[in-house]
Amino acid sequence: MAVQEARQGAGRGSGSGAHEGGCTCGDCPYGAREGHRRAVAEFLAKRDEFASGRGLPPAVAYSASASRQWVSDELTQSADLVAERSRADGEAWLARLWRFTAIVVWGAVAILLLAQALTAIGAGWTAARTAGLVAAVLAGAALTAAGYLHRARGGALAPVIGEDNRLSTSRAVAAAWVLFVVYALLVLIGELTVASAHDRRDALIAGLDLARGVGVVTVVAVVSGIAVLVRRVVGLRVLGQRLQKVRADRPRAADLLTDDSGRGSFADTQYLLVSGVALVFAAVRLARRPDQLPDLPWGLALLVLVSAATYLAGKYAEGGRPVVLSVVRAREAGDLDAPIRTGDDIEIRGAGFVPPGAESAGRLSRMAVRIGAVHVHVPLVPVPGGFSNPTDTLLTVPVPADVEPGKVDVQVVTAAGVETNRVTIDVTE
Repeated sequence: MAVQEARQGAGRGSGSGAHEGGCTCGDCPYGAREGHRRAVAEFLAKRDEFASGRGLPPAVAYSASASRQWVSDELTQSADLVAERSRADGEAWLARLWRFTAIVVWGAVAILLLAQALTAIGAGWTAARTAGLVAAVLAGAALTAAGYLHRARGGALAPVIGEDNRLSTSRAVAAAWVLFVVYALLVLIGELTVASAHDRRDALIAGLDLARGVGVVTVVAVVSGIAVLVRRVVGLRVLGQRLQKVRADRPRAADLLTDDSGRGSFADTQYLLVSGVALVFAAVRLARRPDQLPDLPWGLALLVLVSAATYLAGKYAEGGRPVVLSVVRAREAGDLDAPIRTGDDIEIRGAGFVPPGAESAGRLSRMAVRIGAVHVHVPLVPVPGGFSNPTDTLLTVPVPADVEPGKVDVQVVTAAGVETNRVTIDVTE
């Protein structure tokens, strides 16, 4: 097999010091990313070749079912290699991400220093500016240290990466608000440290009064609670097989605005936008009055709460269990209608067979159909640009010869491990 030869070649290369697709050398042009790219290119070429009817060995070309099974097996092995390279690429990308996050953090500190210097022209340098810079340096050092400790999981972004290896919108929003409040408190602490006058110290302590910061405190409490609650809700729905979750190869910035399948999500987008605008407003208020917690107006705070409630409702509404609606005998043009027999193809019609994010061949090849006591893997049927089987609403599988005639239960097991309802069919001799 071409895939087996590729794997053997990779093993020989790693043993002899040659650079193959799985190499993780820092400057190697054939590292994990290049290995993944080549594996994808080889898979696409093989899929398109089979879709055009080329590449079939003469031993299986005589039979349509044998050809389909052979093609499916070849594509499955190639897809497994792509998935393996993709995982290696994702791990290498996460390992590199912590340096990028550290650069972004200290870049933000440098921008703050530049803004402080420019705005100090004419107005003069104040203790609040010094406290702001010291607070930024302390926060940056803490984020850099945390990122180094979690460098294998994405650095400073590790807390906002969910269990499905995607960036979590709820965690990102909560982390942004918590980080902002910590920075605001560090600024007040810095000003209080350098304040010498008694009246000045009393004014700074009064800046922490709840009457002034109740809006910010409420928003931080709600968004943090939403982050915890969403994790609990999603976990329970996955365990109850009411939501299908497929692990991503690596987190992407688009995860904050899209669902698992990559389509734009209204609930996520509005939550991120409204929270971002409110956070910018609070940052401006802190810049104007650094001697107190930002007094977020109640109108803006309630807008964030409504946005958070919409986001939470969207999490409750998304997903759903896959369902089988009917099972019929597959019929080609010109065939006579007949009962289902062993060896025949059956069409399983329903909804939700392909979980969001499971559109790749490696995920599709893991789908199975339980026919009686026999598990049948759904064959991959390539067409130019994709696959005609399986799809989200239709699966075509053969009835194995091991199935006993009589009433037989049919049930689909998706790539996420979720089982559908059972439908009974009659299998004749």
